[in-house]
Amino acid sequence: MKKFFPILLLAVGLLSFQVVSDFKGVDKKIKKPSDSPMHYMQLAISWYQTAAETRALCYQAFNAARMSLDLTLQTAATDKPLAIVFDIDETLLDNSPYQAACVHTGIAYPDYWKEWIQSVQCEPVPGAVEFVQYADSRGVDVFYVSNRKMHNLDATIENMNKYEFPQVEKSHIMLRETTSNKTPRREKIAETHNIIMLVGDNLGDFNEEASKKSIEERFAVADKYQNQYGRTYIVLPNPMYGDWEGAMYNFDYSLSPEEKDELRNKVMNVYMCVK
Repeated sequence: MKKFFPILLLAVGLLSFQVVSDFKGVDKKIKKPSDSPMHYMQLAISWYQTAAETRALCYQAFNAARMSLDLTLQTAATDKPLAIVFDIDETLLDNSPYQAACVHTGIAYPDYWKEWIQSVQCEPVPGAVEFVQYADSRGVDVFYVSNRKMHNLDATIENMNKYEFPQVEKSHIMLRETTSNKTPRREKIAETHNIIMLVGDNLGDFNEEASKKSIEERFAVADKYQNQYGRTYIVLPNPMYGDWEGAMYNFDYSLSPEEKDELRNKVMNVYMCVK
């Protein structure tokens, strides 16, 4: 383990170097990642970028999606075309180099997020391209519902076309305009289609019941839909960010790094082995 840890850090550094070097004008006072207020994300990013288990979980999610789709197509009877709704970030496209740049430079979302998207450097999440192409080959309409803003539409299309995601056209991509709530966009799709599956990395990619809710309330929502996961709700792993983090801060992102750190420690279930 001692020999492996420096190699892991080097790998993360190499993965994020190009992104960091592209962001001109970032905080030059950050001499090393441990000085960054975003340093707490380091282990989560390292896991996402280097753990074979990350890839395994992604493949598992898309394998479950494929099996569920096959079963649904055997019994689906509807006068509307069938559709699957996908989130994009950390569902189909990997933005972890941007998260690593936050650790290495001290920036925080939304700083340089637009520049990252416009650079068209996102790579696909393992198994994503293959599953979306499979759904397309089975005659299912594909919609991409993301909270990327509209000024990132062209770059998003370019990035997805780069990896041959199907049905990448403006009528099938719904980015954020006035609200991050995805329900109105899903309802718009449901006017003309029968949505048979939702794929995402955040509970809000499935419904809004957990929106701005506490940790315990979010647990209750997850428990309520436990029979849907792996069937109509397909969840991808994302330990780097999401509403789960906001719930720890009561969704007050204006808190100082020290206040956030205190809250992160406070919610941990700790075995008090030292008294």
